[in-house]
Amino acid sequence: MINTDNKIVEKEDIVIRFAGDSGDGMQLTGTLFSEAAALAGNEIATFPDYPSEIRAPHNTVAGVSGFQVRVSSKIIHSSGDLADFLVAMNPASLKSNLRWVKPNATIIVDADTFEEKAIEKAGFKKNPLTDGSLSTYTLIKAPITSLTLEALKNMNVDPKTANKTRNMFALGITYFLFNREFKTSDDFFAKKFKKKPQLIEINKAVMRAGFNYAVTISFVHSTLRVPATKDLERGIYRNITGNVATAWGLLAASEKSGRPMFLGSYPITPATEILMELALHKSLGARVFQAEDEIAGICSAIGASFAGSLAATTTSGPGLSLKSEALGLAVMTELPLVVVNVQRGGPSTGLPTKSEQSDLMQALFGRNGECPLIIIAASSPADCFYSAFEAAKLSLEHMTPVVLLTDGYIGMGSEVMKIPEMKDLPKINPPIAKPNDPDYKPYKRDEKTLVRKWAIPGTEGLRHRIGGLEKENITGTVTSDPLNHQIMSELRDKKVKLVADDIPKQELTGEKSGDLLVVSWGGTFGSTLNAVSEMQKEGKKVSLAHFKYLNPLPKNTKEIFSNFKKIVVCELNLGQFVQYLRMTFPEFKYSQFNKIQGLPFLTSELKTKFKQILEEK
Repeated sequence: MINTDNKIVEKEDIVIRFAGDSGDGMQLTGTLFSEAAALAGNEIATFPDYPSEIRAPHNTVAGVSGFQVRVSSKIIHSSGDLADFLVAMNPASLKSNLRWVKPNATIIVDADTFEEKAIEKAGFKKNPLTDGSLSTYTLIKAPITSLTLEALKNMNVDPKTANKTRNMFALGITYFLFNREFKTSDDFFAKKFKKKPQLIEINKAVMRAGFNYAVTISFVHSTLRVPATKDLERGIYRNITGNVATAWGLLAASEKSGRPMFLGSYPITPATEILMELALHKSLGARVFQAEDEIAGICSAIGASFAGSLAATTTSGPGLSLKSEALGLAVMTELPLVVVNVQRGGPSTGLPTKSEQSDLMQALFGRNGECPLIIIAASSPADCFYSAFEAAKLSLEHMTPVVLLTDGYIGMGSEVMKIPEMKDLPKINPPIAKPNDPDYKPYKRDEKTLVRKWAIPGTEGLRHRIGGLEKENITGTVTSDPLNHQIMSELRDKKVKLVADDIPKQELTGEKSGDLLVVSWGGTFGSTLNAVSEMQKEGKKVSLAHFKYLNPLPKNTKEIFSNFKKIVVCELNLGQFVQYLRMTFPEFKYSQFNKIQGLPFLTSELKTKFKQILEEK
């Protein structure tokens, strides 16, 4: 029976979670739903959550792949806490995701997959679709597998191919429930399967079959609509992941600096997409070298930097370990280099697809000798663009490496980003030496910034030599003189400290003084901002200091800390930033809240912790 009296209910904010076996296409389903929402004018934030195995054992909890998307009519900063809707394609995905949905959530399952063996393999003692354990939820038991095969019975499609399109049936159901159009998905099919037109028709047919099935569900008397947000500035927007945004930020910095872009890198989860994206833009002058290993990647980038390029290398924690010796070479030679570390769970290979903030100490101190460099951290997928641009600007203008810390959550996650105009981005001015400069010396420095000149090889009259051995101050001659080594070590250290004069002062969300200062950095921004904002609405004297610049720290950091009765540092590790702050500003007492589960903070757990600290005497 088709519901002719179906009404549309408007919601300001909803969270949807797609989950299934590793081969069920949940990442694609979530991405297509997100694209449709973004093009409809909604604010979105996504959280891909998938296993590290290429194909984990079928129907096991360990093999569940998930994708959470938050759709809103207001400006948002995180992918949300618990889901309002869950699409579960098998018993294992239901089992592993029940803890991430609200008690009154709507759950859509492929009822055909709830067979006895699959139920037992997932860890259920009884069939959860019939034992009453899901009574607090609105349960839609859709025979997705059988209806997918039914939809394709006249299209001469083999069962294996048909089963691969079950995710499109689920997508069709959600398109009906949330009043979405087919166009974005149809355009995706047309582009992806351009050379296989039958697959275009197959996916379109299954998606529409899912939509039509949802129309017939007798107890669905209303559908939902999230209105387009009215809070966005006028401009061109797109849904973008942090890794793609990072690549674009580097390309923008190349254009604004006039230096050709070079990336020397080795594929590693979850950073590979930066390499892939830059490889698409040869027309913009980008040169990409996929090296045989991490060491070759950074060494090729250092060579490109010596030759006058904006050079970068991308990696994750294990790769940064391998790059550490060459990173010392870049510090010693005082060459610009951007090292992007998309952090993941460790140590060793750890949790390759899960997010963490455990590489801060490695970035600060993970090299031999006195080896200082600039460290900044991106706070969201869109901010990866601006952080990559800023990392390149600081590196080029201060002639020293910069480590840009992102993480798997924001690198693989996405949000709506306003595409900036190139004219609005600041000019980048590398200190390039002029031809035949009679005063040029490799380590002669600007008196104020201590930055040396960049002599591009081939420039007339600027023949010189630099390398990994200690150099004599100004002349660059190799020397092991002990007093000279102290001078050069202090100069390199002071040069990085002087960068504090060029970075913005630390900003606060909230009042300049109060009962509690929440301190965070990197990809935790959305969750900590949500928690602090909600507590401020409750009348609590809580403010947020979220740090982008980690080394050097902003010059007003100490002043900010001194204006609050209590300080809590929140990070996705066991306390690395808080230990760094204790080293730098030992006069303050710091509480800490740490989570190291491969998952982002929940707003609810942050608020619980903050209230606990406020109540402590």
